[in-house]
Amino acid sequence: MNATFEFRHAVTRKPAPSIIDGLRAEDTGAPDLEQMLSDHAAYVSALRSTGAEVLELPPLDTYPDAVFVEDTMLCLPSVAVAMRPGAPSRQGEVAEMSPHLQAFYGEAMAEITTPGTIEGGDILVTGREILVGLSARTNHEGVTQLSDIVREHGHSLRRVDTPEGILHFKTDCGLLDAETILSTTRLAASGCFEGYRVLHVPEGEEAAGNCIRFNGLVIMAAGFPRTAEMLDAHGYEVVQINNSECAKLDGGMSCLSLRF
Repeated sequence: MNATFEFRHAVTRKPAPSIIDGLRAEDTGAPDLEQMLSDHAAYVSALRSTGAEVLELPPLDTYPDAVFVEDTMLCLPSVAVAMRPGAPSRQGEVAEMSPHLQAFYGEAMAEITTPGTIEGGDILVTGREILVGLSARTNHEGVTQLSDIVREHGHSLRRVDTPEGILHFKTDCGLLDAETILSTTRLAASGCFEGYRVLHVPEGEEAAGNCIRFNGLVIMAAGFPRTAEMLDAHGYEVVQINNSECAKLDGGMSCLSLRF
């Protein structure tokens, strides 16, 4: 099994009515809950279609952004690491998620502590290393702590810089296979993917950069036909999910699940 994209389990959380109060870099309107629930159901269905077991947690109205579960944990084969989100309003989400991961990992749990901050959206696990992008949500101390933790489990970590104006490192990229990355030109231009095979998101479709490889599927946001056509031409089986509502909260395909 290739632990970078072959998974037996995923954890998701349904969006809550409080989603209208979710964080956003720019206000483009409140997300429509009914549409978001429909899109989330389609996303869960795609994960399950691969044969994976998907734990779908109930809405958590106390935390408007709780649907974006990826930011709470890093799930590696031998350890789950509890993150410490850089957005203070999201830090309580971690305690809500930890018991569910303990059910799978038992004592193989670690955590990032103050003054470190780090969110899962800044972490890309490839076939050879863990890339972590510094951002407004992830600081040097958080990366240093994570590096110490993952080294004990046989992983190497490389810190990279997320270009200014991009919320998370994975806002602009996604793993396609152990050695191939889909990336926007603006992120790839930083040189962070040197040595990898990089497929560039077509100009004007930058929001398609945040995709996930989940077993045999590449799951991407709908509405980006040139990106979908390019991935299909390279032999990937593509599933497109409407992301109009999550996008209003700067969310994408990777944000909606923990995969292990």
